[in-house]
Amino acid sequence: MPRGDKDAYTDKQKRKAQHIEESYEDRGVPRKEAESRAWATVNKESGGGNKSGSGRGKPDTHASSSRGGRAHKSGSPEQRSAAARKGWVTRRKNASA
Repeated sequence: MPRGDKDAYTDKQKRKAQHIEESYEDRGVPRKEAESRAWATVNKESGGGNKSGSGRGKPDTHASSSRGGRAHKSGSPEQRSAAARKGWVTRRKNASA
């Protein structure tokens, strides 16, 4: 099977890649780059083509889509809460000055 051949992918994986590609193109990413990113996302979530046989392959993780385009969260919830409180105090102090 030549590189780039998508025969090993399920119809659902192909639809998902198409949808992701269109989303990237809507945001101004060039077509070839959008296609590359879309298939990378599908591969990351599903572990590649799943058409090898019934019951084979790994379950989908959906790690990429659950992030929703956000970077990793910086710090623990307690640290983020403390940073929010500190910002609120600073804004209140600056508003009264």
